[in-house]
Amino acid sequence: MTTILIVDDEHRTRQGIQRTLEAWSAGRYRIETAASGIEALEWLKTDSAQLIISDVRMPELGGLQLLEQLAARTPKPVFILISGYAEFEYAQQAIRLGVVEYLLKPLDKIDLIRAVEKALEHEQERQRQEVMEKLVDPKLLDSGREEAKYGRTVKDAIAYVDSCLHEPIGMKQVADHLHLNASYFSVLFKEQTGMTFSDYLTRRRLQRAKELLATTGMPIWEVAEKVGYQSAKYFIKVFKGSESISPSHYRQLVADSSNTIQ
Repeated sequence: MTTILIVDDEHRTRQGIQRTLEAWSAGRYRIETAASGIEALEWLKTDSAQLIISDVRMPELGGLQLLEQLAARTPKPVFILISGYAEFEYAQQAIRLGVVEYLLKPLDKIDLIRAVEKALEHEQERQRQEVMEKLVDPKLLDSGREEAKYGRTVKDAIAYVDSCLHEPIGMKQVADHLHLNASYFSVLFKEQTGMTFSDYLTRRRLQRAKELLATTGMPIWEVAEKVGYQSAKYFIKVFKGSESISPSHYRQLVADSSNTIQ
């Protein structure tokens, strides 16, 4: 469930924001509070928030300082800053640090809710991008961009691999299809793509597997077969070696990222 953390040293303001958002969200979001920037940092050591609404001026650690300390956090929370001061310097620094909204006290409830909706849309878009990054192998992406520069032989090899991805093909089969010596084809492929054929084939299979895991409910053994692995156990081993998580865990991560914002 998406969590919104309210950080303000003024009890009345903190409680007012909490009540407003709890009534608006109707249980869709978890609303938490912290009475200071220090308390917020302590809370964030053991928990996480997708959106933080923080006062700019607080004793010890203000909202801007809190934002700076969380800048390296992955994923970085979305921020809304609130202030009782219409100070251009604060607003300018907030924009530079990527704050979604900067609101002035006393807070208008409608403006607050609109700002929260905007911030959550921003977070949802970040999550969509994260899902897309999980689906794309950077090396294959670079390879795709460079494909126009490849010779006809390598282009034909890539097209053949894509058409036979469900089969247990290897370099010799592809070289035979192209009527080439396997050793010559190996050197040519590496020279033009920057990858060995074996590395490319594994990456392409796993890329397709990730697409199937993210977009279908196929059981793992069927996904393995669809990308040319005859053994689901071996497929899981290869997948885990490449992605550092199992196929089922990967599927769950993608599902969680897609469905967090309701």
